[in-house]
Amino acid sequence: MTTLWIFIALFVLVSLVLIWFPHFRQQKMLQAEEAGVRKQTNLELFNNRLATLEKELEDELLDQVEFDSLKKELEISLLQDMKQGEDESLVNQVKPKGLLWPVLMSAVVLSLSGYLYSDLGAYANLDKAVPDNPHAGMDASQIMAQRIEMMEAQLKAEPDNSQLLFSLGHTYISANRYDDAVKAFDKAMELVGTHAELLGPKATALYYKANQRMTPQVQAIVDQALALDPEDPSTLLLVGMDAFFNASYDKSIVAWQTILDSNRNDVDRSAIMNAIESAKMRMQAETGEMPNDATHQQALTSKTVTVDVSIAPELLEQVSGSDMLFIFARNTEGPKVPLAATKVSAKSLPMTITLDDSTGMGGDIKLSDAKNVEIIAVLSKHGSVKAQSGDLQGRLDTIEVGSTGTLVLDTQVQ
Repeated sequence: MTTLWIFIALFVLVSLVLIWFPHFRQQKMLQAEEAGVRKQTNLELFNNRLATLEKELEDELLDQVEFDSLKKELEISLLQDMKQGEDESLVNQVKPKGLLWPVLMSAVVLSLSGYLYSDLGAYANLDKAVPDNPHAGMDASQIMAQRIEMMEAQLKAEPDNSQLLFSLGHTYISANRYDDAVKAFDKAMELVGTHAELLGPKATALYYKANQRMTPQVQAIVDQALALDPEDPSTLLLVGMDAFFNASYDKSIVAWQTILDSNRNDVDRSAIMNAIESAKMRMQAETGEMPNDATHQQALTSKTVTVDVSIAPELLEQVSGSDMLFIFARNTEGPKVPLAATKVSAKSLPMTITLDDSTGMGGDIKLSDAKNVEIIAVLSKHGSVKAQSGDLQGRLDTIEVGSTGTLVLDTQVQ
């Protein structure tokens, strides 16, 4: 059977080349021109559709997750259309004069090949061809359901794959299956521990489940995530988005700018910059004035506490590169509740740390509402904010909000 296939294929190939090569050579320039027009048309359609999606995102008809998903599908569609256009450009040509002879000879060759195979081969047992596009005839929801089904099947085979759980959780959010998304992120945290990059998406799922409302449950998770990582992109995106929807454009700009200032490589910087510009435009539309960056920065600075943190020279030998520095601010008046907190690696010391409402602990009490605060720093060797034996500790008894101070880690906990 294999020998017969090879013989028929070679016979058809050589015959058709000899018949059609002169004809195709005459059409070379025409094909190139038609292919160029087709590609240009596909690109124009792609740009028009992309502009429509961006307009829908700007008008809040789409959220960022839906926009990214539709944009990706649009890019895939463009690639398929370009490939299809190249294939069709070889078929849908203007028929020149003199087609009768090559068509007649091709028919003779194909008929002879068909006779050879039907008489000597096994045409009736030939399996049906598999479609090139596995998603042919499917809409976006069906494609999403198929993707989830494949990921769930893979998860059954790899139940301890935390990265797969992370990806599946995001896919569940895209499919509006928020309870399943929360379960996926919780399972991932059972495997790898509680991290801000998992808490942020979990809070996002609960936020959408609550019809885009920052419920106490969502706020608690957001606060927990920012306490672990004040620059976590997924959490700050949610904070900024909620502020934007509630017309708190100043807060949304601060949250999104924090992401840009963190210099993370895993974020779409252009999309965030566009979101910031959109927030500024909304502020201008409501107040009649475009936010002044210098004035805005001055207002933010007046509500922050900046601390230069260093280690006493006699304790430098006690510091390991794996140690973590926890630093938090508490109001000098009223309950001793942390108003803002952050953590950094001991490798970064000495350094300057800024605490503000973006590093807040949540609730109604904020750093910006306080007049004076005390700053406590713990260099932990155990990964815990509570000082233990061997840890280093330092304290700044009082500092006015909006000013700068110096804190030295000069005490070893016994």
